[in-house]
Amino acid sequence: MSTARTIGRTAGALGVAGGLVLVATPALADNHTATVSVLHAVPDLPVDVYANGERLIDDFQPGTLTDPLQLPAGSYDLALFPADAPDGSGDPLLSAMDVSVPAGADATVVAHLTEGGEPALTPFVNETGGIPAGQARVTVRHVAAAPAVDVRAGGQVVVDGLTNPNGESLTVPAGTVSADVVLAGTDTVAIGPADLTLTEGTSTIVYAWGSEDAGYELAAQDISGQHSAPAGVPGGSAGLADDSGLPLPVGAAAVAGVALAAAGAFRLARSSR
Repeated sequence: MSTARTIGRTAGALGVAGGLVLVATPALADNHTATVSVLHAVPDLPVDVYANGERLIDDFQPGTLTDPLQLPAGSYDLALFPADAPDGSGDPLLSAMDVSVPAGADATVVAHLTEGGEPALTPFVNETGGIPAGQARVTVRHVAAAPAVDVRAGGQVVVDGLTNPNGESLTVPAGTVSADVVLAGTDTVAIGPADLTLTEGTSTIVYAWGSEDAGYELAAQDISGQHSAPAGVPGGSAGLADDSGLPLPVGAAAVAGVALAAAGAFRLARSSR
């Protein structure tokens, strides 16, 4: 079975006129709303999230991924303040001004650390819809304070040099996949093989986040109901993929194994520099 790469290596946000523009998927566009999830991936820092001066999320804890929020399409000034700030006054810890969210877009905004350990706020566009019958989509995103890794299947690299804040996406047969992760450009196995289950018609997005000092963590997001027409309506939900019970060829989708392997790989890569 073949594997289709459905997204290039990209952070999913385009800089336009000093702002950030999220690219909508045309097939999903409606006239009013966008779907936005928020992932807090900065260690040891509870925050309040504000949008256009109004508090959107209160006491947001590290490692938390919100359920999808249906927001009016438009432009947003996003800001993160310490969780004990009563009214969002003073200088924000992180901010992104004039983030344009078009109608029909499905996006995840991630507060995280750069490779060098500096706080950052990155919006990612989530590819939705168009998964063929019997298939699943898996995306790995690197938002940890750590250098690059390669993902292998059967000793063969299928994703190379994945760096912060980029991601790689594949469309694969639904089922269970096994993979290992090595230091970028080497044959040094950091961890693996590791298994992950992928559900038919679902996009599983895995985020590796954290730092060497605080430890590396994993967060997973599912966007379900993405079968090709006429089955299903695109939607989103936070959580881990369900077990489909169908075996995957190891070489077809080893990128999925980074979901369980990335934390150890990033720690080893950091200490080996």
